[in-house]
Amino acid sequence: MAGEYLTIRGSGKGEYTEKKSRFLGLALHVESEEEAAGYLEKIRKQYYDARHNCYAWIIGEQKEKIRSSDDGEPSGTAGQPILKVLEGSGCTNVMIIVTRYFGGTLLGTGGLVRAYTKASREALEDADLVRMCLCDRFTVTIDYSFLDKVMYFLRQAGITPDDTLYSDRVGIVLTTRTDLTAGVRERITSLTGGGALFEEAGQDFYPVSVSEE
Repeated sequence: MAGEYLTIRGSGKGEYTEKKSRFLGLALHVESEEEAAGYLEKIRKQYYDARHNCYAWIIGEQKEKIRSSDDGEPSGTAGQPILKVLEGSGCTNVMIIVTRYFGGTLLGTGGLVRAYTKASREALEDADLVRMCLCDRFTVTIDYSFLDKVMYFLRQAGITPDDTLYSDRVGIVLTTRTDLTAGVRERITSLTGGGALFEEAGQDFYPVSVSEE
């Protein structure tokens, strides 16, 4: 749907072992290719004695930037399997790095694809999946006499104010999904007899945990 996308919050880890080769998966939220490259460099330094640090990332609201690397593994056995896990999840602004410690036994093409896929999937499943929704942020200022009514409406609508400012009137700072904003404003206007003052603070993407939907 326009105005929203899936991603992860923070990071997730996974591990898969086959014939003594260890595959350490790490899923990370990233906002740019530069940030992704920075994480990759940190992992390479952390696991300096590992044979491979293979990865893939998808970045951009419209998934404009896609990259993967086998990092020395046979072509198509690491980067592409990691990327397929990402694509299958529907996520963007995510990178997955899988670090391999060689166990002394060759796994073959099929074994490598299976190992990188499983380590990637475990790392992604360990992360907190969130839906980023385009939201409006604004402050509504009302008289104290309407505060209880407005707060009751917000609780019923499942909207938690970001802040409440007290002076001669009450300012309630709200963040609402753009598709719900008009209805929220109309209801508050009705509850206050047209006395509410709305001050816009712009739009941005905010996370909603998929588990909470």
